[in-house]
Amino acid sequence: MKIVHTADWHLGKIVHNVYMTEDQEHILAQFIEDMKKVKPDVIIIAGDLYDRAIPPKEAVELLNRTLTTIVFELKIPIVAITGNHDSAERLNFGTQMLSKAQLHIHTRVEKDMQPVVMEDEHGPVYFHLIPYMEPAEARVVFENDTIHTHHEAMEEVVNHIRSNYDVEKDRHIVIGHAFLAGGMESDSEDRLTMIGGTPYVEAELFRPFTYTALGHLHQPQKVKYEHIRYAGSLFKYSFSEVNHKKSFTIIELDESGVQSIEQHPLHLRRDMLLLEGYMEDLLNIEDVMDDYVHIRLLDDGEIMDPIGKLRKRYPNILKLERKMRGIEHLADLQKVKERQQMSHADLFYSFYENMKGEAIPDNRKSIMSKLIQHLMEEERRQ
Repeated sequence: MKIVHTADWHLGKIVHNVYMTEDQEHILAQFIEDMKKVKPDVIIIAGDLYDRAIPPKEAVELLNRTLTTIVFELKIPIVAITGNHDSAERLNFGTQMLSKAQLHIHTRVEKDMQPVVMEDEHGPVYFHLIPYMEPAEARVVFENDTIHTHHEAMEEVVNHIRSNYDVEKDRHIVIGHAFLAGGMESDSEDRLTMIGGTPYVEAELFRPFTYTALGHLHQPQKVKYEHIRYAGSLFKYSFSEVNHKKSFTIIELDESGVQSIEQHPLHLRRDMLLLEGYMEDLLNIEDVMDDYVHIRLLDDGEIMDPIGKLRKRYPNILKLERKMRGIEHLADLQKVKERQQMSHADLFYSFYENMKGEAIPDNRKSIMSKLIQHLMEEERRQ
């Protein structure tokens, strides 16, 4: 069986106030052409089909056209799950009907969830679809009040699968949307909930399965084992991804399991680049550069209308800044990096301390933690 693993399409994404829909349409048209050549038996989409719960109509139309072409014209089955950016309620509409056409979208974790089973000449392959879930959702579904972290939630699901199937005897594929410990992240991925514990899931949970197809991290990568992988996003969604090589993953299965894993490159309509230099040198190029660029200027003196001058040579400049120099900037830079790693709750606690001049009391900390959890769950339901 030949499987294509992709994830994190983020249709409707806005990067620095620019809609990426045209670029996404270009990359998905290329993806469809690649599918005609690769001819997989099934395509996996491991979450974050959309970039937000209520996507723009252009994104909805693009997803509809793409999935229709793959399933109905190319006759390739799709197994997909919702990610932390998707609305489970909206994507759940019509899923039972669509599954009869070989478009299988799972949006909610359920206690009695069944795998999607597909056959090849060697027998069945079981696809276990695990949509993104908050620990609070898993507590309710599995009636287990001890679940407080993402790892504990995923462990409950995996234990449920293993109690019903011999995952080391047959061929079992897990499809999940999670942040595995040890995975390399970028700035374009939203931080997962950390209230009550860590957002990380240990890769060891998935070791017994034939292959684990993951979404959430945007860089293609394996985590701890060759058969536990992120496909990465189809497009670069932040300047922290300038060195990423965007691709989709092709997995070949034989009767005993994974025979081969290959990354198939994707060619972007416009690349995302980080450029650094002096104004005079940056303007001294022969052709207009159409890529999305972040420019760091090295000039010390005052420059009149730098963005206006640069836009003539770089019409898709998205970010312009002066490069920070000297030891006096290192402390500020370190503070920025530290804040980027803080949870929503920790950011509020820090804000409270700055405003009040004292640490937030435990009773208010508890109230704020519950409020943040409630708001994040409400956002997921929109």
